Order: sequence, then C-alpha cells, then structure tokens
Amino acid sequence: MAAVGATASRLLRLGAARAEGRWRRLRGAGLPRGFLQPASAGDDAAQRRLVSHFTFQPDPEPREYGQTQKMNLFQAVTSALDNSLAKDPTAVIFGEDVAFGGVFRCTVGLRDKYGKDRVFNTPLCEQGIVGFGIGIAVTGTTAIAEIQFADYIFPAFDQIVNEAAKYRYRSGDLFNCGSLTIRAPWGCVGHGALYHSQSPEAFFAHCPGIKVVVPRSPFQAKGLLLSCIEDKNPCIFFEPKILYRAAVEQVPVEPYKIPLSQAEVIQEGSDVTLVAWGTQVHVIREVASMAQEKLGVSCEVIDLRTILPWDVDTVCKSVVKTGRLLISHEAPLTGGFASEISSTVQEECFLNLEAPISRVCGYDTPFPHVFEPFYIPDKWKCYDALRKMINY
Repeated sequence: MAAVGATASRLLRLGAARAEGRWRRLRGAGLPRGFLQPASAGDDAAQRRLVSHFTFQPDPEPREYGQTQKMNLFQAVTSALDNSLAKDPTAVIFGEDVAFGGVFRCTVGLRDKYGKDRVFNTPLCEQGIVGFGIGIAVTGTTAIAEIQFADYIFPAFDQIVNEAAKYRYRSGDLFNCGSLTIRAPWGCVGHGALYHSQSPEAFFAHCPGIKVVVPRSPFQAKGLLLSCIEDKNPCIFFEPKILYRAAVEQVPVEPYKIPLSQAEVIQEGSDVTLVAWGTQVHVIREVASMAQEKLGVSCEVIDLRTILPWDVDTVCKSVVKTGRLLISHEAPLTGGFASEISSTVQEECFLNLEAPISRVCGYDTPFPHVFEPFYIPDKWKCYDALRKMINY
C-alpha cells in the first residue's frame, strides 16, 4: 500500500507540474499573450499585423433591445454568460481555467459574482468536460462548457457525436441533454500555428442532433450564444478568437436572442452571392466593395451564422437571383462545409447558375505558422475567384 501511495503521490505531482507548465506556456510567449492583457501603445504595429487580412465592419447600433454599451467580442460573450447565470439558477459554467477568467478573459469576474459552485475549473480533460456536461444536462441543469481551444475539442468527439447528439433519439425522448452548450475559441489568430488556429465546424456538420453556430461580431455573439444556451438541443458555439479584441461595437446590456438556423443577408446585390461565417464575413464584405468599385459588380453578402442546421432557403433564393455563388471559409478545401453548400445549391439551383460555384478556402495542409498569410483565404484570393466567375 505504501508503494501504491508513493506512486500515486508522484503521479499527482507530475500532473500538477504538467498543468502548471501548460498554463505557463499559455501565459508566456505563446498564443494568447496579447489577449491576456490590454495592448499598449507600443503594440499598435503588432495589432495591425494581427488583423491585416480583414477590416472589422461593425453593424449599426441596435435600437430595439434597450440600452447599449461598447463591447468587444469577449465582453459580449461575458455579458451573455452573466445574463444566463442571473436568469437561470441552474446554469453553471465550467472548463479549464474558467474560474480564473479563462485564457481569453471571457469568464472574468463571474466566479466572484456567482460563486465557486456555479463557475468552476475542471481537469485538463476535454472528454471529461463534455461528458460531465452531458450528465448534468440530463438532470435538468443548464450546462455551459468551455473547451479552451477548438483545436482541442477532438478528445471530446466521441462524447459529442455518440452521446450528446444521440441522447434524445436513443431514449425515445425520455431523456435529453438539450441544455448543454459547448463554447470554444475558433479560427485563425495571426500566430496560432497548428494547434491554435483550426476551424473544425465541418466535422460536426455531419452529425444530426446538435447545432453548430459561428458569430461574426459582438452583437451577433451575444444574441446567438443566448439562443444556444436556451435552445432545447445541444449546441456548439465557436467564437472567432481573432475578433475577441479586434471587433468592437455597441451591444445591448439586457439579454436578447438571435434566431438559430437563419442566415442574414448583410448586403443585397444582383450579380454574385458571397457566403461566409465568422471572421471570413468581414473578408467577403471587403471583396463586395472591391467588386463594386473595380468591376461594377453587385454582390449579395450572406452571413450563414448557423452551420447546422443551415439556412438552405436564404442561400438558394439569393443564387436564383444572382446566378453565381462564391463560398469562403478558413478550414481546408476538401470536405469543408463549402462543399455541402455547393452540392445543395447545385442540386436546387442548377438551371439558374451562370458559372461554376467557387470555393475559396484554406489549403489541404496543416495550419502553418509563419506561412499563415499565404494560407488564409484573404480578400485578394476571393476577389480573383469572383473575377473569374464574372468572366466565365
């Protein structure tokens, strides 16, 4: 027994050292350093370089939801979580380091406000985080889980796909875990490389029983996150991490909801339909402006917002009008969700198409580090594809 106790003690010390090492790496010269503390004036050049492939375009200030406040995206997420905890006494938030505010500060102050029983840390075990969330959701708790980076959601893949997504179906609706929401920072960030830049939405789009959502702005993030939390199905909410601080706009202080599975036509047009989600929406908005200015081409810009179930009607209605479709996302081309959109539109709108559907996406390689500027589908790649469609 003494030997077993000594071995267990060594393992615990080893686990603690590994956890501390991971936290030090995150806080050190690695990815989130710029997000853990406000940028100083000397960081302006770095900040400009960070968002050089797009320009954030805020939406007009919403008037229908009462008083607004200037928020960046992570503050909008915090506001949504605060609203949920205040409204629902069963709501709990859990994940790696969330009690400390999280590496991106999305849960800062919530443990102090609501207590350690409602906002608490978990072990570094994504499968365990989601499995725990499923279990407490089945009992009626509103479970809000955080996966620290979308790149690390894969250990929880079995729990999401084979348990959360199928729980209601498997029990004949006697039981469900529909009150589970899984949040995860998502997408490229300028220096994240292989394990802090991925966009894994397409993996989950093949999984009936869950909803997958990606916002483009602080206003959208708060409304869509509150809708996910109150939805009766398990939801995955991917948050574009590059927008956490780069995106700032007026956001209502009080809770409000934006419907899921409804795409938004941000800009109406007549010649080409441009579809994207998350950060890439701002890229295609710039492309639409360039096309109008340089080519005299009128673009209809659509933010898909919900990946699963996606809004087929809005996209197809637009393509029937314009006759052309360009879809862009950061994830690799092969098997990306643009393929599903393209296939569906080809089936539904074949006789209306004036040119082949174009997909402008990431390359079929692991996400690079110093070569990220060459990897991402920036406005120039999208503009070139659009020009070829017009000239087809």
